Amino acid sequence: MRKILLLSFCLIIGFNINAQNVEQKLEKMGIVLPQVSAPIATYVNAVRTGNLIYLSGKGPTKPDGKFITGKVGADLTIEEGKAAARITGLNLLAALKAEIGDLDKVKRIVKVLGMVNCPADFTQQPQVINGFSDLMVEVFGEKGKHARSAVGMGSLPSNIAVEIEMIVEVE
Repeated sequence: MRKILLLSFCLIIGFNINAQNVEQKLEKMGIVLPQVSAPIATYVNAVRTGNLIYLSGKGPTKPDGKFITGKVGADLTIEEGKAAARITGLNLLAALKAEIGDLDKVKRIVKVLGMVNCPADFTQQPQVINGFSDLMVEVFGEKGKHARSAVGMGSLPSNIAVEIEMIVEVE
């Protein structure tokens, strides 16, 4: 009887007994966040104002420290661009964790700007940036759904394939 009452109470207040924290979820997904890279110019990785964290643009840095480079739609396929966007998402999560200490403090991924290095006639930027967006939803569920812009660029720093910046609401 006590177990039934406890379960009922947990359901009433919205507590999920099977809830796992973000770190556990990442581990279960086989994801280890990379080391946070230092900014390559005069800026910082993140700025907090109130409950919002503004993360500077990050690119697809592989574990060996090298960038995924080239133009999506010319040098890289859409699937390769999508994979680059996912790696960029991991780099942003690492920067976010460095800033706030605990990814469970994330209330919502609010806004994302995804930039794709591509030829002028390439029009599938949203499909490329889905690599990032899909990751945020996998990691945060409903809190990972965000407003987004996905745009094409004639070039990006160091010829990286994508650059993404985001705004996150935290506790």
